[in-house]
Amino acid sequence: MSKKVLIVEARFYEDMADALAEGAIAVLDAAGISHERVAVPGVLEVPVAIKYAAETNNYDGYVALGVVIRGETTHYEIVCNESARGLMELGIKDKLAIGNGIQTVENSDQAWARCKMSEKDKGGGAAKAAIALMDLRGSWS
Repeated sequence: MSKKVLIVEARFYEDMADALAEGAIAVLDAAGISHERVAVPGVLEVPVAIKYAAETNNYDGYVALGVVIRGETTHYEIVCNESARGLMELGIKDKLAIGNGIQTVENSDQAWARCKMSEKDKGGGAAKAAIALMDLRGSWS
């Protein structure tokens, strides 16, 4: 049975979002998994978009992508913690297979190192996590 994944990407840092998506798409394509992309303004909207999409029953898994770079205020902690909490809650309560590729970093250099496929490829890692969770859930269905 073919699988379908929704890539939900926060577009606040557009070039970084594209780099993360490139890695995720490469992994999904290599696994023969169809995918769609949807954009949201920032990482706080990612869990909400996944919840909306899950209600359609059109997807087997999700890849959450985005970048949060520390600024001068406490907003960084709120965004990091609440987006991670939202994704974890969806995974546990709604039994969704979500690969969390939201990068929470101190500066742009750290972000790029994680976004680029040629370096840490965290987009690809998030896609691999989603695939692993889909497979695990399927083994117990």
